[in-house]
Amino acid sequence: MFKYSPIISASPEIMGGTPVFAGTRVPVQTLLDYLKAGESINDFLDGFPTVTREQVIALLEEAEKQLVGMVA
Repeated sequence: MFKYSPIISASPEIMGGTPVFAGTRVPVQTLLDYLKAGESINDFLDGFPTVTREQVIALLEEAEKQLVGMVA
């Protein structure tokens, strides 16, 4: 889905290969967990200041494109 992405990265040296926001050690799954729990993007960003709003929005926009492309 996000192969060779500037948005997320996965490397065995960082968090054991867990997909993280590029340039951070914050797992993408953490954002999804926040959103599933009813928390806001602002709540997530407050808890993880190394992630930028632009990264979160870019991730969500790319996920939207991928999902819409699957059913279009």
